Amino acid sequence: MLVPLRYNWRSLFVRKTSTLLTVLGIAATVMTVGGVLALQQGFARLYSDNGRDDVAVFLRPGATSEGLSMFSRELAQKIVKTIPAIATGPDGQPLASMECFLAMRLFKKNEGGETNVSIRGVQPATFALRGDGFRIIEGQAFTPGNDEVVVGRRLVDRIENCGVGDVLQINTTPMRVVGIFECDGPFESEIWGDFERLKSALELFGPNRVVAQLRPGTDVEALNTALESSKETPAEVQTEREYLAGQTEILSAVLIFLGSFLGLIMGIAAVFTATNTMLAAVAGRTHEIGILLSNGFRPLPIFVSFLLESAFLGLLGGAVGCVLLLPLNGIETGTSNFATFTEVAFGFRITTEVLVTAVAFSLGLGLLGGAWPAWRASRLKPAVALRRV
Repeated sequence: MLVPLRYNWRSLFVRKTSTLLTVLGIAATVMTVGGVLALQQGFARLYSDNGRDDVAVFLRPGATSEGLSMFSRELAQKIVKTIPAIATGPDGQPLASMECFLAMRLFKKNEGGETNVSIRGVQPATFALRGDGFRIIEGQAFTPGNDEVVVGRRLVDRIENCGVGDVLQINTTPMRVVGIFECDGPFESEIWGDFERLKSALELFGPNRVVAQLRPGTDVEALNTALESSKETPAEVQTEREYLAGQTEILSAVLIFLGSFLGLIMGIAAVFTATNTMLAAVAGRTHEIGILLSNGFRPLPIFVSFLLESAFLGLLGGAVGCVLLLPLNGIETGTSNFATFTEVAFGFRITTEVLVTAVAFSLGLGLLGGAWPAWRASRLKPAVALRRV
């Protein structure tokens, strides 16, 4: 026979002060851990949610990112023109684009200091591939062949000289900002310009990658195997979704480690708080425990009753922590992507995964904090407990 739950629920409200302190301690821990996880989710989802399975990224064999890849122009053109898996547009031309890329540290943050910013040279086919995912929200698109660039929306308030009409010095070439753009994925933290002009300004001898739309039903793994062993067009290919997801692994691991470390340190303090609260509850209700034992309740139901009470504390703390966490959703911040060593701006993302993890974590804190007091309560002898008032 189990102890009625209303007994535990009433007890939490009778001890309002200690209950409140425990709930707030757990809530602060949950909010901190949840905030780090929301940061990780915002960064990871920025990449993984916006990659496409029908768009392929061609890199030099062995390259893990476009910053480490480089093709000769001749090889890149051969990839574009000779691979049958690449789809063609209404004009019969391949839906593929050569792109050059470089991370430059010559850009100053508005709040001080310098940072790396991604510079990308693109061809007109890039915009055809992006479709409605690319939008000019201020100014106009750059004119191919001119020293003009467009800047991602997230850079405007973070980097100096990124407004329409400003001039950015890229090596020895001044580039005028003619537009601000939005684009699905991490590209809003980049500066785009004409492929030929930026290749020359960045002093690159060829494109870093080729992006192309694939024909329906293309087996990307088989295509990758064929190209890796090809002497004519050696390349490594993966879908854009796979490529972008791979660019998040290092920073995501760092953020998850940080969240786990903070959760461990703050969790220990929260567990001790919950333990002290439940020990005080056991000490203050020893006489009641004696009555329960005398009325036929066995030690196991007593143990379960106090453990559930501690779990209630944990869940209350988790609920409060989640409520405090919600206002962070969508707040933008920025950090360096360790895969490319460039500035990436993104927003906190409060996902179902974050909330479930936070609640589960708070429940675990409550159970850990209540296990020892619950065990002590279940070990009391009825005669001894009844003598304590």
